[in-house]
Amino acid sequence: MIRGIVRFLDERTGSAPFLRKTLRYLFPDHWSFLLGEVALYAFVVLVATGIYLTLFYEDSTATVIYHGGYAPLQGHEMTHAYRSVLDLSTNVKAGLLIRQTHHWAANVFVAAIVLHMLRIFFTGAYRKPRELTYWIGLTMLIVSLLEGYLGYSLADDLLSGMGLAIGYSVAMSIPFIGGNLASLIWDGPFPGSHAFFPRMYIVHVLVIPLLLATLLTVHLVLVALKHHTQFRGERESERKLVGVPTFPGQAPRSLGLLAATAAVLFLLGGLVQINPIWLWGPFHTYSATNGAQPDWYLGWLIGALRIVPGFDLTIGSYTLVPNPFWGGALLPLAFFGFLYLWPFIERSFLTHDYGYHNLLDRPRDAPWRTAIGMAVLTEVFLVFLAGSADRVDVFFGLPYVPQVWAYRVLVFVGPVIAALLGYGACVELQRGERVDRERKRAERLARGEA
Repeated sequence: MIRGIVRFLDERTGSAPFLRKTLRYLFPDHWSFLLGEVALYAFVVLVATGIYLTLFYEDSTATVIYHGGYAPLQGHEMTHAYRSVLDLSTNVKAGLLIRQTHHWAANVFVAAIVLHMLRIFFTGAYRKPRELTYWIGLTMLIVSLLEGYLGYSLADDLLSGMGLAIGYSVAMSIPFIGGNLASLIWDGPFPGSHAFFPRMYIVHVLVIPLLLATLLTVHLVLVALKHHTQFRGERESERKLVGVPTFPGQAPRSLGLLAATAAVLFLLGGLVQINPIWLWGPFHTYSATNGAQPDWYLGWLIGALRIVPGFDLTIGSYTLVPNPFWGGALLPLAFFGFLYLWPFIERSFLTHDYGYHNLLDRPRDAPWRTAIGMAVLTEVFLVFLAGSADRVDVFFGLPYVPQVWAYRVLVFVGPVIAALLGYGACVELQRGERVDRERKRAERLARGEA
């Protein structure tokens, strides 16, 4: 059947050489390489469900009195945007299922990219000649964080309103350009003009999805051109690629993963509640609460805003750098800047290795890389935990202020401890392997073997 299809296409397009090469393309036979595919398939679900949601969403901030089917909000003033999402969740057939599936897909999309990037970092897959592929993947992560932030901001509930207020404050805090930048984005002082929501809507449903689709396409093309990296083994080498072909090996497996990913996302959308906007209520500039938390992938930014001491950099009576800048803008800039520069940092200061690499390192084989990665990961995780300090106070009774001070200490001590433990574990694992090899060699010599 496959030969017949290829013959049919070749007779009409002359594409047999390309199809033959595509069908024989080899994929590494390791589960960790499927994390990128999970991200791709979550993006497909995001686009499919997002198209459905656009048919019912209204991007207007004009106010209306609610008289819909959700009794607790009867008679409340709200925007058309919030009412449309509320009606979508309560009245539209399959509306709540699709909305929650869309939200879960966004979470899984970001989680899969993060896990994929962790594998790339700790195995050294970003090394020459794949730096560009690495940078494009890192850019996709940043763009997906922005896309997720805009997505749940469109609901105009109390959670999204508070998130936009925080975003406005961070934008305003950027030295020299912050005021003009915030005014440009919001088209005036917060909460912005009536044009802000339609612009945000267009960016969320058109501009960023097209950008993500472009980045994904370029990323996949570069992967195909340079081929996948592979773990070191008995048959694998820098010049020899070992794996399973596109067909009949990888294609059925990949299609099964697509079906499984979509099934799990729809099960989550139907069975596990996420972002119940009817509980948060509509946003008003005079109301706020600690009960609504952002999605997990923005928790580390909230934590950074919490643990930075309350000070502004001033010159006389002029505030040069407002407080929100340190945690809301400087920390993410420093974090992602470090990740972008890391291939150069490692090559120039640690390994002095300028060669081509098709084989991956095990984390234990690069102790310094593993130690630095553990330090950065611990730093981000501790800042992420700091974002939950208010919820810990409510649920477990731990006072908020002592928690914040504890995190202020831990963000300096924790990464150092993690780096030392990571480096020590790598060295010990290497030593254990050497001892094991020497023991096996001694046993072979005792049996008279070479």
